[in-house]
Amino acid sequence: MSGTAEPTVFERIAAGEIPARMVADTERIIAFHDISPQAPVHVVVTPRTAEYRDVVELAAADPELLAELVSVARGIAEELADGQFRLVFNTGPAAGQTVFHVHAHVLGGGLEEGSLGGR
Repeated sequence: MSGTAEPTVFERIAAGEIPARMVADTERIIAFHDISPQAPVHVVVTPRTAEYRDVVELAAADPELLAELVSVARGIAEELADGQFRLVFNTGPAAGQTVFHVHAHVLGGGLEEGSLGGR
């Protein structure tokens, strides 16, 4: 849990308090289908710990956990999106971050050229 603050939604999902369509569940990482998908494949990948608010904090403090998160994301993309995917970290409210518990969005599966800003 994140100190004296209320647990984040992702901590509550990891604890089984909030149901989610799980895709991966390891000792340090969970992944589940996003409830408001922005692509045919849209999976949230997050550490169980809420210690890090965003990817910048995670990279500075625990690069091994960041590497594990990316590895889990790659495995999900291989399974669900033929290995082709975008991995998006929103950092800060102006960038669209709404849950301040580091997480990545795996987006894939039928994304057309030019969609979601791609080239």
